[in-house]
Amino acid sequence: MIRINLLPHREQKRQARQRQFVSVAIGLAIIGGLLVLLGYGVLGAQIETQESRNGLLKTEIGKLDEQIKEIDKLREQTQALLARKQIVETLQSDRTEAVHLLDQMVRQLPDGIYLKSLKQAGAKVTLVGYAQSSARVSTLMRNIEASPWLQNPVLVEIKSVASPVSKDLRVNEFTLNVQIKRAAPPEEPKAAPAARPVPATTSPPAKAKGAKAT
Repeated sequence: MIRINLLPHREQKRQARQRQFVSVAIGLAIIGGLLVLLGYGVLGAQIETQESRNGLLKTEIGKLDEQIKEIDKLREQTQALLARKQIVETLQSDRTEAVHLLDQMVRQLPDGIYLKSLKQAGAKVTLVGYAQSSARVSTLMRNIEASPWLQNPVLVEIKSVASPVSKDLRVNEFTLNVQIKRAAPPEEPKAAPAARPVPATTSPPAKAKGAKAT
């Protein structure tokens, strides 16, 4: 019976398999390392790209913040100019109030009444005076209601006191609040059809000019 020793052949196969395994493991390790390096490279490139985008966004946001600050400054300046314009317009419209007020006091005061004091606070005027009777005060209030420059007379107080001219005489001391008529601020013009134009309206100052002319 012939016996063949297969140990060297098996050893060679085992060593070949080991070498093959080592080669495959080294190849896989190299491939894995390359993949890791590639992944790090891709991630690094993406991170760098995102950081550049973030930097660009921060720069643009900074520019927008500066523009917003400039817009806020312009808005504040515009509001200040509008406030000054309103003050100037108010002064221009109210510069003749004192003249018209004194003129109306002279025109509307009935006989038997004379004023002790006259105080103005904005559009409100407080009259303090003496009247021979309460009927004279009622006449004064009716005259004020019909005035083109005065309105809303409100009797605050009326009482009988000694006359400042003679202590033997009794007169009625009264306190009266009156409002000055002021033109309303102009409204924004509204678009109207061409076939139906908006008619012009007259305002209180037009009446005042007529009264001044007389």
